[in-house]
Amino acid sequence: MENIKRIEIVDLFKETIKETIGQEICVKGWVRTKRGNKSVAFIALNDGSTIKNIQIVADVEKFSEDLLKRITTGACLKVNGLLVESMGKGQSVEIQANEIEVYGEADVETYPLQKKGHTLEFLREIAHLRPRTNTFSAVFRVRHAMAYAIHKYFNDRGFFYWHSPLITASDCEGAGEMFQVTTLDLENLPKIDGKIDYSQDFYGRHTSLTVSGQLEGELGAMSLGKIYTFGPTFRAENSNTPRHLSEFWMIEPEMAFYEIEDNMDLAEDFIQYLVRYALENCQDDLEFLQSMYDKELMERLRFVVDNKFVRLTYTEAIEILLQAKQKFEFPIHWGVDLQSEHERYLVEKHFKSPVILTDYPKEIKAFYMKQNEDGKTVRGMDVLFPLIGEIIGGSQREENMDKLLARMAEVGIEAKDMDWYLDTRRFGSAPHSGFGLGFERLLLFVTGMSNIRDVIPFPRYPKNANY
Repeated sequence: MENIKRIEIVDLFKETIKETIGQEICVKGWVRTKRGNKSVAFIALNDGSTIKNIQIVADVEKFSEDLLKRITTGACLKVNGLLVESMGKGQSVEIQANEIEVYGEADVETYPLQKKGHTLEFLREIAHLRPRTNTFSAVFRVRHAMAYAIHKYFNDRGFFYWHSPLITASDCEGAGEMFQVTTLDLENLPKIDGKIDYSQDFYGRHTSLTVSGQLEGELGAMSLGKIYTFGPTFRAENSNTPRHLSEFWMIEPEMAFYEIEDNMDLAEDFIQYLVRYALENCQDDLEFLQSMYDKELMERLRFVVDNKFVRLTYTEAIEILLQAKQKFEFPIHWGVDLQSEHERYLVEKHFKSPVILTDYPKEIKAFYMKQNEDGKTVRGMDVLFPLIGEIIGGSQREENMDKLLARMAEVGIEAKDMDWYLDTRRFGSAPHSGFGLGFERLLLFVTGMSNIRDVIPFPRYPKNANY
């Protein structure tokens, strides 16, 4: 075949491609469909750069019958041909093929992604191949765009990217649902007085995969001023639900000298920026996802961008929910942790705008949240979205050493185990705040997908660690 520089398919749909019409070009990609008649074959080719396919028009007389038989759904091709204006509907240009090389065949009897539609459940079983479908190529392009937007947002605002450890000896939330990390022989564990002797383990102590980079993030904020973490986190919870993964990604900014109002301002600006970025840079993919899965997707995204977030206290929210003319599955009273149905009622029905809740009862929040003067509530904040409920959780952190120690004692956290963390209060303590955004929760909202396992390439959940 003639050696012609390859053009990515996404570039064939840009305005500048008009200058190339009438020229010989080269494209490479995978066959989505092939149709035709005795005289001509129409091949839809996609290389992953865009949701759009380029149509390859192959004159049957130019190519051998054997070659055309090898061009099946899933096969990988190199095509040299003439770029021309398309006479058909749905595309502005197409390629009249002069040369076709089959890089790799896909047997129609065994290749699972044939033209017929497939359920998301089925595609989850072949997660290694599902990115070749329109749905998942769209989702993963949006995932990339959101990851880039996160880094851009923080970089442009003077934040430093902070790498918190994946292996840790601390449990940020005190939940205890962590994956243990060990090199000990599980068939022959060393013991002292009937208990496992972790002094013989690799790190010389009991260690686990992190549930959050927040505590280490606070150390960065108390020296560099403003940092953010963005990396994988792990929860060993036996939760087989559409909203939970055992391995997921978290974005956690921590800021010195930010009080709760500053924290809320940042959270609102950040999430609106991300949604706006998706609307401006992922239009083709979002329109496809809307047409296939969520007819209200674009409207809901614009809803978040166009509306200022309502701010109210937990106590005010409880009063609204108690007066609601709606029966909830989970009972409402002051002190209860709000469920998704309560959060969505506030957003979707009562205020009809995103909501930021503050001043939660201290008993239902983590030990590190700053206590209010009333002794009952803390300066926590949750950002609530339509369809999702809570999408961001954060707080002003407790900078007062005595109050922090007292709260740790209340919840059973040993001060000696957190000595490194307490040093930020011993030496030059300052007001500081932060929050966490679950990346996959964000992607659920932005893509309109309904199952969190469908917005990460290789989902991890109970009884599943394939690939």
